[in-house]
Amino acid sequence: MTPDTSINRRRFLKTVALTGTALASSSRLARATRPSPSLTLGFSTYGAKSLTTEAAIELLKTTGFDSVELTIWPGWDANPATMPPRRRKEIRKRLADAGLRVTSLMEHLHIDEGNRTRAQRLERLKLAAGLAHDLSPKHPPLLQTTIGGGGKWAEKRAGYSAEIAEWLKVADGHGLVIAVKPHRGGAFSRPSEASELIAGLNKPRRLKMCYDYSHYDFRDMTLEGTIRTSLPHVAHIAVKDVVRRNKRLRFVLPGEGGRIDYAQLISQFHRGGYRGDICVEISGQVWSQAGYAPQTAARACYKHLAKAFVKAKVPRPA
Repeated sequence: MTPDTSINRRRFLKTVALTGTALASSSRLARATRPSPSLTLGFSTYGAKSLTTEAAIELLKTTGFDSVELTIWPGWDANPATMPPRRRKEIRKRLADAGLRVTSLMEHLHIDEGNRTRAQRLERLKLAAGLAHDLSPKHPPLLQTTIGGGGKWAEKRAGYSAEIAEWLKVADGHGLVIAVKPHRGGAFSRPSEASELIAGLNKPRRLKMCYDYSHYDFRDMTLEGTIRTSLPHVAHIAVKDVVRRNKRLRFVLPGEGGRIDYAQLISQFHRGGYRGDICVEISGQVWSQAGYAPQTAARACYKHLAKAFVKAKVPRPA
């Protein structure tokens, strides 16, 4: 072998090694930046008002949930107006130790409600943003809220849009995503209205939708149709059932009504690219009843929805 041949061979081997290292690094980077294929199964503390946040975290950990939505209304344990920094730090640690993600904060900011001014609603948004970043600095939870009471959408649309534009200034300044929730019986009650609202505000990146089929069932809206309309906008999914009793509609635990195919719901959202939370929301019509126990309800909901994930063949976090 001549000296030139030897040098060329060494250069070739070095190039192969460097190329292999680069390809391996690129592969690792691709895996790191690729969206997770999983969805989380969560539980909202709206259905656990009698528990402290710490007790709710322990319950969800032992039950098997992946995530939690904290209800932050005045009167609830996780109200940011009354939660000091030291406790926020402790709750953040407990969430990490339990392996639970805090995916959402639930508020109640009705624009046409007389008990609060616009300035007070904006202040609640700032408080929520502070709590979100304190509990999960790298991945702060979104804020989901209903936005109004009764009436007709055509009459309320302009006023709602005008105030939400103000909300978005706070959201941009404080790093908060807001997911508005169409609600049965309200002026804002359909996925199509959420789509119209978001489009009318030029599709801001911090304004999304919370999907809850229990508010569309027993109406002229199918599961498939509402998913199709909602998919471009959804950042959070709440789940519960609705039933007709004595000619009136009532909310019940997910699976109890038997009308909503949760495997189909999970599968269709997952196939459509949704990668957020499937969160159990227990209605006040349930948890206000005598004898209600959040522990029993959480375990029943988990059992039903965990099976739906398996049937849908959609993975959850390891």
